[in-house]
Amino acid sequence: MNPINIAIAGIGNCASSLIQGIAHYSNGGGNEAIGLSHWDLGGWRPKDIRVVAAFDVDRRKVGRDVSEAIFAAPNCTAVFCDHIAETGTKVMMGPVLDGVAPHMLDAPEARSFRVADLPEPTLDDVVETLKRTEAHVFMNYLPVGSQKATEFYAEAALRAGVAFVNNMPVFIASNPAWAKRFEDAGVPLIGDDIKAQLGATIVHRTLTDLFSRRGVKLDRTYQLNTGGNTDFLNMLARDRLESKKISKTEAVQSVAEHRLDDDNIHVGPSDYVAWQNDNKVCFLRMEGQLFGGVPMNLELRLSVEDSPNSAGVAIDLVRCAALARARGIGGVINQPSSSFCKHPPVQMPDQDAHVALEAFIAGDASVDPASRH
Repeated sequence: MNPINIAIAGIGNCASSLIQGIAHYSNGGGNEAIGLSHWDLGGWRPKDIRVVAAFDVDRRKVGRDVSEAIFAAPNCTAVFCDHIAETGTKVMMGPVLDGVAPHMLDAPEARSFRVADLPEPTLDDVVETLKRTEAHVFMNYLPVGSQKATEFYAEAALRAGVAFVNNMPVFIASNPAWAKRFEDAGVPLIGDDIKAQLGATIVHRTLTDLFSRRGVKLDRTYQLNTGGNTDFLNMLARDRLESKKISKTEAVQSVAEHRLDDDNIHVGPSDYVAWQNDNKVCFLRMEGQLFGGVPMNLELRLSVEDSPNSAGVAIDLVRCAALARARGIGGVINQPSSSFCKHPPVQMPDQDAHVALEAFIAGDASVDPASRH
């Protein structure tokens, strides 16, 4: 198989974990049965993914090889693979737009963005880079709230004919106008907002679905999350959270037997705790009624390293996007979107989404969430 060439916008913790993961599974450090739901997907293994273009705005990353930039501040995720060969791809300056929250410029050096004093690229510049490097898949890892910056990169991918995977909660795949443009151009689109391997959202969804299947009436629930990475620091600006809260809340509401009133559900980032670094802690509570209306409640605490928790899913997303591209399928690719994302165009129970995903990988396009829901 030919390698999959990827471009990345945002060389933060998630990109670091993705690139470390590719190296880890390529260097024989990883057992194929651990950490990946698909060792081989469409004929591609992790070693077949290579980074050919990267964009960031931080002066500590721009101009450095991707293999070095992923360990530069303010990144603070776990280092589980420190033997990463030079990629030959240097991080390029990207457009700032709304990609940096103002309060992030004033944060301490180890946590803040330090915007490089370099000319920002035009849309034509980024399109030309994607074409010149022969990128196949563009991974968007911009901070929450980066509406204009995400749309900039989505436009660049569209014009360059590069599959776009939107890992964050600006609505592109779930926006009918954007979805139509990608469909008309014959360019694959997957999104929105990556769902971690075993994170707060997938656990909350699974338990909510379990309540429904076992006849337990869910009355109210909350999901409170704390973390110390730049994602949580960025989200202290509450005006950047609207799409994130919608994405996480809808992921849970969509599998509930009956939608909860807004006053009875709270899902979303809660606070920034600097010393947690990339560790994310979820506090989950669910209250309901069993047989005869007898009350019950469930409380759960989940602690995970946030960015590696999404990297295995990202490796699958890359390969699904490449598979769609190789098959000449454009527009929203519903199967991986419904399976791997919090806010896909079509929400469905996770077990149904998994069946649809496996059918897509096997080449059976008839199992499409859009036709069933």
